[in-house]
Amino acid sequence: MPEPLAAKSFSPKPYLKESPSQAPSGQSGSDAALAFNHWQPPAGALAIQTLDCHTGGEPLRIITTGFAPLNGSTVLAQRADCAQHHDALRQLLMFEPRGHADMYGCVLTPAERPDSAFGVIFLHNEGYSTMCGHAMIALAKVAVETGAVAVTLPVSQFQVDAPCGQVTLYAQVHQTEAGYRVTDSWFDNVPAFADGLPRQVEVAGLGTVTYQLAYGGAYYAYVDANSIGLSLAAENHQAIIAAGRRIKQQVAAQHPIKHPTDAELSFLYGVIFTGPALSENADQRNVCVFADGELDRSPTGSGVSGLSAILHRNGNWPVSNQLRVESITGAVFSISIQQQLQLGAFEAVIPQVRGQAFVSGRHQFFLDPQDPFPQGFIFR
Repeated sequence: MPEPLAAKSFSPKPYLKESPSQAPSGQSGSDAALAFNHWQPPAGALAIQTLDCHTGGEPLRIITTGFAPLNGSTVLAQRADCAQHHDALRQLLMFEPRGHADMYGCVLTPAERPDSAFGVIFLHNEGYSTMCGHAMIALAKVAVETGAVAVTLPVSQFQVDAPCGQVTLYAQVHQTEAGYRVTDSWFDNVPAFADGLPRQVEVAGLGTVTYQLAYGGAYYAYVDANSIGLSLAAENHQAIIAAGRRIKQQVAAQHPIKHPTDAELSFLYGVIFTGPALSENADQRNVCVFADGELDRSPTGSGVSGLSAILHRNGNWPVSNQLRVESITGAVFSISIQQQLQLGAFEAVIPQVRGQAFVSGRHQFFLDPQDPFPQGFIFR
């Protein structure tokens, strides 16, 4: 399998004009292509615009216009309103034919707190998550480069309201002739903590699985991949997804989760397999299976946050206060601990997670009133 993040030279070929003998009668191929640009949607069609990004290969579809207005004075209330009244729009944009089984997106909302720039609701194939680190890294980049937030050089800082709480975002900025550009970005997460001691669960086909629960804006079950004989190589992704789905189902069924301050955060979001790094640029590898079998291409920002809490509690946090964690694509997040605090009965930390995001496209999606698949579908 080729290295997904390897730098490759790319020289786009110029468009070749067709000779008159090749072109349809009456117009050239280039004329036809230009005509296609003037297509207009039918009357009554829904139009939604997005800006698409990726962080470490993990997609983020930022919905910019056309989404239904959401009711509620808090992000959690707006999230509930979206799930109850507008879930068809989530499916439209996450599912095929406009998305795919591993698509991820977000809706921007008015800020909940007076010192926040905006709020954000996260979307995926199963529903709505409470925190997303790879999305925060991408949002920091896009917010600065578009001027959606006040820009300062060399580092811009602002707050965003997520379902899990307020998150502080940072962007490393430089100015070019084309405007502001962000090289990398990072965020200070909500408090992360390890939930109890390691537990065990019986999983069909895997036997006894030992896992550790931790919270980093969402709950994950952390499993040492070597303990169940699971390779974390990219070519083993189908087996990783299958194991993650089975473990998540059993853990969720046998271990009720209770967040110390908010019942709406009390659910298992995914399973994270940990193992040795496969490159010299990282200290270890994380591969996350979340929602309904989605495989995170990034190291998982909320997931590495929970990992930092586990390592800190167990006395295994690096003396350097920096941990580099790679994903299944080889993308690396750098994590440090900014603060220690108490959250109810839990010893918690504030992790800072750093990475790089890139804009991959701008899209305008339509829903024809006669389209037989208004909510899409998913095949794996």
